[in-house]
Amino acid sequence: MFGIPGQPAVTMTPAAVKHIAKLMSRENAAGFRIGVKKGGCAGMEYTMEIAQEAGPMDMVIEEGAARVLIAPTAQMFMIGTEIDYEAGLLESGFKFRNPNVAESCGCGESIKFKDIGELSAETQPEDGVPRLKG
Repeated sequence: MFGIPGQPAVTMTPAAVKHIAKLMSRENAAGFRIGVKKGGCAGMEYTMEIAQEAGPMDMVIEEGAARVLIAPTAQMFMIGTEIDYEAGLLESGFKFRNPNVAESCGCGESIKFKDIGELSAETQPEDGVPRLKG
């Protein structure tokens, strides 16, 4: 499992917690699974689904009545991500504020992650002691 000791890999805004809890309650679900897959114009896309049970390798993040399950293949890409839910007149949906994203397409549905060199440069200062940007 990936993560920073003592910190959740993913955080949720109050709006996201409320909406995820509502979806889970309506579907009598064990959680809300997020992942990533190849696709879209930038190369990768987030996936979301209501899950009836947690997988044996899912990372589980709980806040209030909301439970997010991070698929094993997505865990390293999701560290530091904030999940939000925005409701507007024209569109409503989950928004991912992910520090690991290098670029996204115009619609915001497709993303490209930073490569190891970019991530190392951000977290490795001149003194050689790793730090995460906060």
